[in-house]
Amino acid sequence: MNGMHHGQGGDGPLGVVVTALVLLAMTGGYLLAVRRVRRRNPAKDWNTWRTASFLTGSALLALALLPPLGPAAHVDFRGHMTQHMLVGMYAPLTFVLAAPLTLLLRALPPARARRVTTVLHSLTARVLAHPAMALLLSTGTMGLLYFTPLYNTAMRYPAGHWLMNAHFLASGCLFAYALAGPDPAPKRPGVKPRLVYLGIAITAHALIAEAMYGGFFVDVHAPVDQVRQGAEIMYYGGDIVELLLAGALVATWRPERRITATAPRARPTLVSQPRHAEQESGQQVHGP
Repeated sequence: MNGMHHGQGGDGPLGVVVTALVLLAMTGGYLLAVRRVRRRNPAKDWNTWRTASFLTGSALLALALLPPLGPAAHVDFRGHMTQHMLVGMYAPLTFVLAAPLTLLLRALPPARARRVTTVLHSLTARVLAHPAMALLLSTGTMGLLYFTPLYNTAMRYPAGHWLMNAHFLASGCLFAYALAGPDPAPKRPGVKPRLVYLGIAITAHALIAEAMYGGFFVDVHAPVDQVRQGAEIMYYGGDIVELLLAGALVATWRPERRITATAPRARPTLVSQPRHAEQESGQQVHGP
């Protein structure tokens, strides 16, 4: 750890304006989709708590990316770590709990909704949505970022800093979706395996924060006091959001129903019944 930091002091007024416009467009898109769903099916209203969750995520992103925290994250490691927690952990959880995929499937015309469902059931989507892959892309890359020159290289350029934040947000949303998302997910493991993956993430976060606090193998060009305080922000801030994620995960627990009685065997008939309904019952596409 060196005493010099390579931050450039932010992206200037243009970067602030672009960030604000992107956040407004994202929030406006969600609200327009909610309006379309309510108009299409007034009897089945969209959950207000989900809308509030998405608005909370947008507010957390605005807090993290706009002044005063946004520019401070370029020059102060404590600001960077606070931004990391908000962008990579807190905002993703609120976005995922807002069920954006379910909203999208309900807002789209049936033909386009089927295309989205096909993508969700593709091999690429199943691999990315598996908790192990999501854990590797979110928590696993933290070691690569802070224990190699990657962080210092990214902080030399505004584009590198924004790419890093984009990765935090995308990987954080993927991890929250894989573990506790209310949206449909193909081949999602049961609650118990997902709790194991969450436990691995909690342990990894703690180890990375402790190594950073002790200065072991850390390659961050910032004052030692800033790095230690940033490690504390990671340690305690991560604990809070991981407890929230565990609560969301347990809330999805659905005990499996066991069949205790066997249906009476039907009498044979001369006309055979079509079997396509039975085949489709085991391969239903989870829709909105």
